[in-house]
Amino acid sequence: MTDLASKLCLESGRGILLTSPHNMRMASGFSGGEGYVLISEKRGYIIVDSRYTAAAGEEAFDGFEVREFSAAVPLKELLPELARGEGIEALVYEDEAVSVAELERLKKHLPNIEFVPAKDKIDRLRMIKRADELSLIAEAEQIGVEAFNHVLGMIKPGVTESEIAAELEYFMKKRGAQKTSFDTIVLSGARCALPHGVPGDNKVKKGDLVLMDFGCVYKGYCSDMTRTVAVGEPDPELKKIYEIVKDAQRAGFEAIRPGIPGKEPDAAARSVIEKAGYGKYFGHSLGHGVGLLIHELPNLSPKSEIILEPGMVVSCEPGIYIYGTGGVRIEDLVCVTEDGARNLTNLTKELIIL
Repeated sequence: MTDLASKLCLESGRGILLTSPHNMRMASGFSGGEGYVLISEKRGYIIVDSRYTAAAGEEAFDGFEVREFSAAVPLKELLPELARGEGIEALVYEDEAVSVAELERLKKHLPNIEFVPAKDKIDRLRMIKRADELSLIAEAEQIGVEAFNHVLGMIKPGVTESEIAAELEYFMKKRGAQKTSFDTIVLSGARCALPHGVPGDNKVKKGDLVLMDFGCVYKGYCSDMTRTVAVGEPDPELKKIYEIVKDAQRAGFEAIRPGIPGKEPDAAARSVIEKAGYGKYFGHSLGHGVGLLIHELPNLSPKSEIILEPGMVVSCEPGIYIYGTGGVRIEDLVCVTEDGARNLTNLTKELIIL
């Protein structure tokens, strides 16, 4: 029995069909991203075309067999053959990852099989990271820390947001990153009030804050961090906002521990910002899970009832954004431990004035 089948207590006659790259990798080891993973009560299959056959064979976990579909052996014949051989009468599928068109095709290929939506049951299995996964996430985050320290030397009046973003990405790739975790965010001046703004030709000016939100994918695992720095002495209100966000970030981090719902750290950070009179300027959640995806469970949000457990990795990223004035966000990546939390980012929270 595969690990996933065991964790889901897979019953006789039921199987699992995975189509999302992150869950295929989690369950089978295959990182190619295109194909299918079929799991029965007894074994698993990685189903790919000839582009991925060799790679899947090298990466497959014990208990998985690689099967290749082609013009000679089309998927519409191979899938039913494997399902019949395993006695599968019902398939649990990733309803949030499969398009309507793809689901209809699969049902056409497997007309006698019941399709059962997994909802978030499979995604929840990724919440608690193994020791090797935690190590890779920490390595990815360290690449980001080094990239941040590197670009501090180039941030000065006249440099553009796009130039800073490009240097961050170039440095991370030189350090071994496969790609960025998401589109790098670098904003300056009043544009810092755009939480997910796009870097442009806006030039940094003396007195500006510069907000940098970025991360990389290292050996399949994501990192995420945000720092806001100042180019010369900033406006007193922005300096005040920075200190409020820093205090909120600390309160959120100190509240992260096993046994509590994700809404409690959010509430701890949010209360600091609200008491300072800036509650309406903090519009997003405190954090989200990070792993094979940059946004995954659990969430640290006002409504999150997911109980935190050791091995979970979450971001802790409060912010204040005032349109037309500017904004601040400070984000660390945090691992829940047996008795609290461990910071994976390990960078100063003090305002860096360049």
